Amino acid sequence: MKFNDSLLGQLLTLNRRHLVVPDTFGVREAESIQHVYGAQHPPFDPLVHGTLIKTVPKTPSTPVKPKKVSTFQEFESNTSDAWDVGEDDDELLAMAAESLNTEVVMETANQVIQNHSRRHEQHKGPKEHICGDSERAQRLSDLPAVTGNDSRLVKSVSESHTSQAAEILSDNTPLQRSQSLPYASSTPLSYGAEDKNALGPPALTEREVYRLEKFRQLLSGPNTDLEELRKLSWSGIPKQVRPITWKLLSGYLPANVDRREGTLRRKQKEYFGFIDQYYDSRNDEAHQDTYRQIHIDIPRMSPETLILQPKVTEIFERILFIWAIRHPASGYVQGINDLVTPFFVVFICEHIEEEVENVDVSCVPAEVLRNIEADSYWCLSKLLDGIQDNYTFAQPGIQMKVRLLEELVGRIDEQVHRHLDQHEVKYLQFAFRWMNNLLMREMPLRCTVRLWDTYQSEPEGFSHFHLYVCAAFLVRWRKEILEEKDFQELLIFLQNLPTAHWGNEEVSVLLAEAYRLKFAFADAPNHYKK
Repeated sequence: MKFNDSLLGQLLTLNRRHLVVPDTFGVREAESIQHVYGAQHPPFDPLVHGTLIKTVPKTPSTPVKPKKVSTFQEFESNTSDAWDVGEDDDELLAMAAESLNTEVVMETANQVIQNHSRRHEQHKGPKEHICGDSERAQRLSDLPAVTGNDSRLVKSVSESHTSQAAEILSDNTPLQRSQSLPYASSTPLSYGAEDKNALGPPALTEREVYRLEKFRQLLSGPNTDLEELRKLSWSGIPKQVRPITWKLLSGYLPANVDRREGTLRRKQKEYFGFIDQYYDSRNDEAHQDTYRQIHIDIPRMSPETLILQPKVTEIFERILFIWAIRHPASGYVQGINDLVTPFFVVFICEHIEEEVENVDVSCVPAEVLRNIEADSYWCLSKLLDGIQDNYTFAQPGIQMKVRLLEELVGRIDEQVHRHLDQHEVKYLQFAFRWMNNLLMREMPLRCTVRLWDTYQSEPEGFSHFHLYVCAAFLVRWRKEILEEKDFQELLIFLQNLPTAHWGNEEVSVLLAEAYRLKFAFADAPNHYKK
């Protein structure tokens, strides 16, 4: 059955317009909530969440050719809100149904069924049927086991076959953009570069055993040499010693071993003193807007398996509210909520076997969770002390970093910089989120944890070194960027980069390139400019 090429192109263009909305300028919520610039997450995938209520809007039988978008303002005005999802598939089906001849569709369907039946009868045999079942059973047995209520693994495998079939049909279909959206990855979780959770912890290599032993020797001394610890941590920290290493590198714990236990108890007690003093005020008129915004933002965070657990939601709400109350110069700003997650999952992984993206808090004792909550709060506070100008009024720190990023990319890859400029793509439209969320929305959580190993090893890693990581990250996609010849396509790509399969190897390459850029430019600020 042949489709009308122009009609199909129009339908795909229409669908693509609804897929992604630039979240640089926030997402509409209840009118009483004051929105914060730039930290919104792309909408949840309705196929995963199962909350979609489908309606078929009335559409004209002859679609109107959409006007080409050339500026960001036109793109924004012609694009529906990021949370208004779910109508695209039904709209396409309704429009296609009105444009196709029903008799032709039914005739073609009957021919397919008859041909399939004839082939099935010709090849059907007891021996072959048994072989087919045994092969199918063998393939199923090769798949990682799914435990508990986690159906995302099975769903991701089926979705990967669907996406592969779509790629075979058309290598250039614009609908492939959706594969890079959160929770709609074309790569099964079980086959990701680093995601081997369902197979159990992999055996350590000889090099990993050697590095783990070096960490343990360094940490077990009476006074940990922090400079040596930073050098050792730059290329990654073993999971077994990551919690204590992060606490030391962030400045939360002292280098002296004898003082650590007392410091932990004192700081944990101090945090819950803040809870007793301030948390009941969350419903007061002066603070209720802050608390409501926190309550709204937490379900948008990732990974989904972590944030949707009620205990985790309560912990995050307390951490963020107490931090906002104690830092009135900035208060709570969207984006800060994401920065709690890496600390929380790293500290909780000390007490469970799961990897960072499959954390389940239900089996963790309440007293342990209390201590993890306090430790996460203090480490978050240490991090934000170095980048608080990112979250004060008008967020001057982020605006300055985006400007420096633009100047730096102009020096290291003039062709990419000129291409973005020619198509009127402003760095603020995509890089604001990179600075606001420290690239957490651009790559999987496992990659963020690895990235933060290095950030905490670098002087001013979250502020200064992050700039060079963002520059290396942008240039990493130069081929794909230069292939896009349209403002809308460029912005869609830059806001949904295909990193779902990334692991330690990709992050290590990114960090190495960022270090090279820092070495070339950090001590020569005039090199930023031509």
